[in-house]
Amino acid sequence: MNKIKVGIVGCGNISGIYLENLTNMFANTEVYAVADTIRERAELAAKTHGIPHVWTTEQLLCSPEIEIVVNLTTPAGHYEICKAALMQGKHVYVEKPLSLEFEHGLELTRLAEEKGLMLGCAPDTFLGAGLQTCRKLIDDGFIGDPIAATAFMLCHGHEGWHPDPEFYYLEGGGPMFDMGPYYLTALVSLLGSVKTVCGIARKTFPQRTITSSPKFGQQIEVQVPTHVAGTMEFASGPVVTMVTSFDVWDSTLPRIEIYGSAGTLIVPDPNTFGGPILFKPAGGEGFAEIPLLHSHAMNSRGIGVADMAACMVSGQKHRANGELANHVLEIMHAFHISSESKRYAELTTCCERPRPLAPGLIQGILT
Repeated sequence: MNKIKVGIVGCGNISGIYLENLTNMFANTEVYAVADTIRERAELAAKTHGIPHVWTTEQLLCSPEIEIVVNLTTPAGHYEICKAALMQGKHVYVEKPLSLEFEHGLELTRLAEEKGLMLGCAPDTFLGAGLQTCRKLIDDGFIGDPIAATAFMLCHGHEGWHPDPEFYYLEGGGPMFDMGPYYLTALVSLLGSVKTVCGIARKTFPQRTITSSPKFGQQIEVQVPTHVAGTMEFASGPVVTMVTSFDVWDSTLPRIEIYGSAGTLIVPDPNTFGGPILFKPAGGEGFAEIPLLHSHAMNSRGIGVADMAACMVSGQKHRANGELANHVLEIMHAFHISSESKRYAELTTCCERPRPLAPGLIQGILT
């Protein structure tokens, strides 16, 4: 099998699992070079994972060897690096969100289309065994017609564990832009596009104190809403209630539940690739656990890159694509816009549900 050469820009906290999986799990990718503004981080990543080249970002983007650029920088760097990579004729896969500004997301998707390049974006957790099994259950009619859903992401932020938590409270951060992509991408992959959003948001604490190392005791000025609640109307009919918060110490609420005319489906945490999945049919006595029907139940971050590499060969549309990511980006902005304007926000984008993966694929091979 021919391996697609990948270059990774950004060797921070999230890069380790990408490097591990794109070098060892997926059969069709080869990490050829890494780059980081802190060269020592790139050198350590290269040494740890056997990457042959440590370059500057400019060298990596200009290299004729690199076919896919994986952009793992912080959100503020997503737009500029993605645009530069596309201008160099590279396919691009970027960590979530696609960009900070919706207009920049539109620009990137249009630029990729104009140049005949693939633009992809995390999260790719919806390609894991858990959400792919849920997709098959819905498509096969187990819950009947989807009517409604609930989604909850409730925690107390990242300053207690993340080594560099500041950007979670700057523009482009907050619970909606940090964790919302997992939930919204999962919901769109299961139910289709969103049509209308109604949201209310608040910034509960103006400052946060870091309690993790190495910045213990430092103060963060909070710039974004840290509790966002609202309702979405999906084009296919379901009405979905969603709450994301960095202001809640603990909760027993479910991650995602989907309610259909013939039953209820409890969906796994969309920030994971596995289960458990619970299903109760109409009139049933209780919930039963559904076995996973698909592969990639372990942490398979990078599967979206591997799928892109496979589609470079097959000519099909890759699943974690820019159209999906930009729709999710508009939804996230719509929650904030609706809250500020105290009006419904009507979306201007839509997207196809990504093609499902086939059950029973061999781990690390996407066809």
